[in-house]
Parts: sequence; C-alpha cells; structure tokens
Amino acid sequence: MKASSKPRQEGAEQASVDGQAWLRVYRQMFMIRAFEEQVNELYLSAKMPGLAHLCIGEEAVAVGVCEALTREDYITSTHRGHGHCLAKGAPLDRMFAELLGKDAGCCRGKGGTMHIADPTTGNLGANAIVGGGIGIATGAALSARMRGSPQVVACFFGEGALGQGLLYEAMNMAALWQLPIVYVCENNLYNEYTNFAETTAGELLARPRAFGIQAEDVDGQDVRAVLSVTRSLVERARRGDGPAFLMCRTYRYFGHHVGDIDRAYYRSKGEEALWIAERDPLKILSAWLIKQGLCDSARIAAIEEQIGSEISAALEFAVEAPFPDASAVDQHVYA
Repeated sequence: MKASSKPRQEGAEQASVDGQAWLRVYRQMFMIRAFEEQVNELYLSAKMPGLAHLCIGEEAVAVGVCEALTREDYITSTHRGHGHCLAKGAPLDRMFAELLGKDAGCCRGKGGTMHIADPTTGNLGANAIVGGGIGIATGAALSARMRGSPQVVACFFGEGALGQGLLYEAMNMAALWQLPIVYVCENNLYNEYTNFAETTAGELLARPRAFGIQAEDVDGQDVRAVLSVTRSLVERARRGDGPAFLMCRTYRYFGHHVGDIDRAYYRSKGEEALWIAERDPLKILSAWLIKQGLCDSARIAAIEEQIGSEISAALEFAVEAPFPDASAVDQHVYA
C-alpha cells in the first residue's frame, strides 16, 4: 500500500507544478486582454492620442511564444504589439504611460502605441511598417551568433508581411548563415480589410520551406500548442540548427484599429461570433485547467480580479505621471 501511494503523491506534486505554470500563463493572457480592453476605453474617451491596434483574441500567440524564451532572448514586434511587449515582461504602468505620451513610459512617451521598445526585457521594438521588424530581428540573430551568445530571436509579423520582399531576403540569409531566429507569423486571416486568400497565392508554408527553413503550423488559439511547438523550435535554434518559421492561425476580435467599428463590409458578424464563442484562447485554457483539476472557477475569478486591480493601479499611475519636458524633444532619438 505504501509503495503504491508514493507514485500518486509524486504525480500530484508534478500536477501542482504544472498547474502553477499554466495558471501563470492564464494570468499573462488575461492581463493582455484586460490591458487591451482598457486601451480601447482610453481611445473611446479621447484620453489617448492617435489610434491603437488591439490584439484581443490573439493572446495565446504572444504568451505561448514568449513563455518559450528567456529574458535575455530578443523579440521584434508589430503595430499590433501590446501583447508581445507585455508577454516579454514590460510593466503595465510603463506601458500605459507610453501610450499616453508620458515621461515614465517605456520610451519616455516617444514610442507610443506602435513603436514601443523595452531593451531591458529583450524587446527590440514594435514597428508601424508591415514587416518592418524582420530585418532588425534577423540582424539581432546575426549579432548573437557573431558574439557567441546563446540568445534566440522571435520575430513577430502578420500574414500581410508575406507580401514583403524583405521577409524573403532575410529568410534567405538566415538559412544560409543558420541564424538563431524563429519567424512567427500571426495569421489572423485579414490584411487590414482583405482576407489573406485574396492577396497571398499558393501554400503559405511552402515559402519558408523553399529556403530549407523548418516550418510548422499551429492552432494559435491554443496556448499549450503554441508553447509546445515554439519551445522545440527555440531549443533547436539555440543548439545552432538554424532558423524556423511558425504559422499561428489566430483571429482578432476587434477591427484593424480601434476606429474600425463596423466590419460587416469585409467579414460577417457570424464569423466573429463563432470565433469568440468557440475559439477564445482564454476559454480554451481555463476549461482545460478546470477539466484537469488544476484549478476551479473560483481560482480563475480570483486571478481576473487581481489583474483588474493591477490594471487600475497602473492606469492611475500613467494618468497622473507628467509629460516629458519640452527640452527632451531631441533626446534619445536616433536616425
């Protein structure tokens, strides 16, 4: 009896460890969701300058990829990049401050919603140009290799970037030089207002494979699947086995930007409702956690309540923070 009870105890301990890790993952995804919802409120209440591109619905990609990285590893982001920044470790208060143009922001208020960078967490920056981070990421991977560093780079971009020649030039070099980079394509089906099938010919994964790059396709709404595949590709790159390409099938619940309210002219309300009801990454993970007995609905609610408090405190900090002094307009700006 004693001998048979020990494996069950060890299994329970292992489940507890796994449960804590997945609860942390859920926390990260819900934090991104809550942050983005608050960003939308800031826009609607005219408290935030300019537009923002929300990643609500795509949280599993950002978190799944960044959970496979170390703090020292690099990422490059996109115009829809708040989730990437937060998943890589950027603080909530400094993120809000950046969006409001405050001196306490990650870029002292000069990056704004589409140009956030946070080198302290390995984030080399978001980019308003479609595919604009691809050359930066590939250069960072070359730097890591030349320095003999074990760092790996994750390069985020949307499926619209498959129409950018820079991607193919960069992948060609990455393959030739066996650079430690994972190209992460967030395929949310739409290049702004056009379905990707109307703009992108052929089999998508055939493109990186033409360069001899290992290419994988994953359900971008299932964070467990994203993390599992990304972890193997990151480990492969860290061993020196070269670049990889990860296609994440995902969906943005909101418009191309916060001003894109009526989307019926390019996608149906039924399609949106189906993704939200059946393919929500938060619901998928929380349902799995509860089914596995790793937590209950009360624990999920407690996590969400705690995040809500953190969001409120971070936003209050950002609202009260001062704007940069006019004398700083030409500081920390490079061309």
